[in-house]
Amino acid sequence: MNLSPTKPLPRGEFIALIAVMFAIVALSIDAMLPALPDIAQAFALDNPNIAQLVITSFVFGMGLGTLFTGPLSDAFGRKTVIILGGLLYVVAALVCAVAPNMETLLIARLVMGLGAAGPRVAVIALVRDLYNGREMAKVMSFVMMIFILVPAIAPMMGQAVIWFAGWHMIFVGYVVFAAVAMAWLGLRQPETLPPAARRPLSIGALISATAEVLRIRIVIVSIAAQALTMGCLFAALSSMQSIFDQRFDRADSFPMWFAVIALASSVGSVINANVVVRIGMRRVVIVTYAVELILTLVFLTLILSHLLPEPLAFPVHILWTISLFTMMALTNGNLNALAMEPVGHIAGLAASVTGSLATVISVGLAVPVGMAFDGTPVPLMIGTALFVGLALILIRMAPRTKAA
Repeated sequence: MNLSPTKPLPRGEFIALIAVMFAIVALSIDAMLPALPDIAQAFALDNPNIAQLVITSFVFGMGLGTLFTGPLSDAFGRKTVIILGGLLYVVAALVCAVAPNMETLLIARLVMGLGAAGPRVAVIALVRDLYNGREMAKVMSFVMMIFILVPAIAPMMGQAVIWFAGWHMIFVGYVVFAAVAMAWLGLRQPETLPPAARRPLSIGALISATAEVLRIRIVIVSIAAQALTMGCLFAALSSMQSIFDQRFDRADSFPMWFAVIALASSVGSVINANVVVRIGMRRVVIVTYAVELILTLVFLTLILSHLLPEPLAFPVHILWTISLFTMMALTNGNLNALAMEPVGHIAGLAASVTGSLATVISVGLAVPVGMAFDGTPVPLMIGTALFVGLALILIRMAPRTKAA
């Protein structure tokens, strides 16, 4: 770790490197989606829905890891935590590739999530070490412009690997991608947190920060709303491939349609950037939840009443899924900002606590919805209506703040 270069990276290369680090998480989730039916078949699962746990077990591990990677990077440096997390991720991915049963696969996926938490959290801290304010926002905007392509193409990449080499080789692909990313970081990016600026790891400080965070009402509401929103997302990701296959007989074209959905929903980030300063974070979130709840209830009513003509069923499902992903872009960033507003004095620890709690709770919400899949989008839409409706109630009852 002490052999790091000292010369700063050119901004263009730095932005590309950070985008690649973020891509590790997106690839780890989205590239697996086409493999779920093959995994269910390979392990002869009595309930094929169990294969969905390959997605949520990774997210759960990442949520647990998020609680610790922020404080660890403050104590030992950004690069150390990112690279060690990458190594853990690589080892777990290799275990996944040779897993003899579903139980081993799920445990290894959870450990992969723990490893991925290193790049997920410490990379943001690394950017913050070098930039702040509008400059940081500008850098992150460029990163997101590159990153947005990853969810769009990840299922296509996964499908291509399955066609040529089988689903096990997706994990080998993860190993190669992570190894390249860690080597790039190790050889080119200097450490951004010098030893003199590091803070000793303190379990007491983490407990104290958690207690302080959980005493603030707007923070609790924001964590709950983020968990409900991400619960919708992870339930959708778990069920999407099965819906395309069993309801619409479009398994082969699923990666292409996923790309369409991902790219179309990216407009949410553009909308939010243009309106949030004018009307405020709280109003954007409330309007977004209200629109999504109405759309979900309308489409659900049409499906349950059999009033939706069959030729329109697939286009309507695509539009609804785009709206669901767009909701993420219009809410989660704003909710995170609302949560962080009153805890700026412990921002790093607070970010770890809020991010971890929201992610772990969201998995607990998403798993029952995914497991309820019955060959139709109905369980997913019912779960979404419940989660969004509850999030809307919570945000409307939340205390107002000047920045909101």
